[in-house]
Amino acid sequence: MRVFREVARDTLAIARWFSGGQLKPQELRTAIFHDSSHVLILSRIRQAAERSHVPFVSGVARRLQTALFGIEIAGKVKLGEGVFFMHTVGIVLGGDSQVGDRVMFLGGNTLGAVDHRGYPRIGNDVVIGAGARILGPVTIGDGASIGANAVVLCDVPAGATAVGVPAVVRAAGPQRASPPWAE
Repeated sequence: MRVFREVARDTLAIARWFSGGQLKPQELRTAIFHDSSHVLILSRIRQAAERSHVPFVSGVARRLQTALFGIEIAGKVKLGEGVFFMHTVGIVLGGDSQVGDRVMFLGGNTLGAVDHRGYPRIGNDVVIGAGARILGPVTIGDGASIGANAVVLCDVPAGATAVGVPAVVRAAGPQRASPPWAE
């Protein structure tokens, strides 16, 4: 039953992305049929199969994710509630990366290691721009933004923005309020 609760929470969080916080039936329908929801459903099934020690299910679900949606999520990756993949193709989440709640991936992203020293930890309500790479044992704070095609090799504080290759962290302004979908 846990997997059904997780899927329901994910779907509602994704619907809030589309509606800007006001949950409406049309946004819920859009969320149910969005690739991001399907990827999360397969991820939750994989996690449930691993918790229950059910053989083969995790591997089959992982291959389905890759074949159908072009996304590669390693077995030890921890995904928070309502993670949103705007475009799933080309996203790679490696090793034991941790992704917080309501993180938005805009497509073609990589969370990976440098010399196997560790994997990224992403906070809540983070937006990761298209083509961005976050590499190594770095921490991205809550509410941070990663610019398109940035290569992040250092920690990014809460509310800050990282842009460029290699990424330069722009000072965080006043702590921004939680987005409407976070409430």
